[in-house]
Amino acid sequence: MQHNEEETRRAVAAARTVVVKVGSSSLTQPSGHLDVDKLEALAGALAQVHMLGGHVVLVSSGAIAAGFGPLGFESRPTDVATQQAAASVGQGLLMAQYELAFARYGIRVGQLLITAEDTMQPRQYRNARRTIGRLLELGVLPIVNENDALASNEIRFGDNDRLSALIANMVRADALVLLTDVDALYTAPPSKPGSQRIGFVPDVAAMIDGIQVGGSDSGVGTGGMVTKLEAARMASVSGIPAVMTCAPNAGPALMGDAVGTAFAPVRQRGSARRLWIKFASHPQGVLVVDAGAAAAVRGGRASLLAAGVVEVRGDFAAGDAVWIDDEDGNHLARGLVGFDSEEIPDMLGRTTAQLRRILGEEYAHPVVHRDNLVLV
Repeated sequence: MQHNEEETRRAVAAARTVVVKVGSSSLTQPSGHLDVDKLEALAGALAQVHMLGGHVVLVSSGAIAAGFGPLGFESRPTDVATQQAAASVGQGLLMAQYELAFARYGIRVGQLLITAEDTMQPRQYRNARRTIGRLLELGVLPIVNENDALASNEIRFGDNDRLSALIANMVRADALVLLTDVDALYTAPPSKPGSQRIGFVPDVAAMIDGIQVGGSDSGVGTGGMVTKLEAARMASVSGIPAVMTCAPNAGPALMGDAVGTAFAPVRQRGSARRLWIKFASHPQGVLVVDAGAAAAVRGGRASLLAAGVVEVRGDFAAGDAVWIDDEDGNHLARGLVGFDSEEIPDMLGRTTAQLRRILGEEYAHPVVHRDNLVLV
């Protein structure tokens, strides 16, 4: 599956559903206050897609950045409690401005605040997907943000780049557009002599190691080029074309113009279930497999049978996600396990026939079925 730049950008322009992510630095002034002019310009670009019949989901940072200025702080607070307080104040200010900006085009917006745990748990994931889908059916433009007022540093996205890629998978988006404070991906930080703009990436996973990238230095955001490349990789291997550029280029990017950096999809779209297992599930334990089972798992077509499992680690229940590792500790796959962790030790090394004879028919099926197993 290979796409050239023209095909990739044409796919973005033709997208029926597009997820757009905008970072804090693209919505704020250097002082940290919300920049209403920037926000209104973005709303205008997204409104054009909406009015042409497309569905737009906006993943917007900016709650903390919008809140710490009005609270009297000169820069983004570093302690969790103050960040959460700033987010609580700033999220309301942010949504109020979005409501005003999109109302000029007759577009109603809806807010969805998500934590990392919401994407890891199957039920919450399905609820979020259903809510966003219904909002789109009703002609509402969903605005998604991490729930910074409740999220802790122990379990959070930390930036909205990864969240936007997860949302793109969740809503079966046709394109992902990442808006940042630089106009494109470069071979090195743009300030370095000899740095060159990269207009098209046919395989982002294969080229990441050859690029020097840095973190965020805006003072109001938490991400950087590393997280954007990871988001582009997640989209690409999910069959979703992506574009990364600066916020003022949002309109041209959505129309398929040659701005920013386009990332081609490298695989066909997988099922929603398998994409959730690959990118959003949170493994609760580890199944260590022998060399034969490792080879079968790497082949991508086999279920994991008890005969090939040599060790079980962790405390998990049937239906939880687990890592499947080889005996050297390398992650081979993620999968949804078919048994509780305390049941598996009695099954280790036994064939299906032996399991049926010794433990009963209910144990004579794979530890992880191939339909619930995704290579990493």
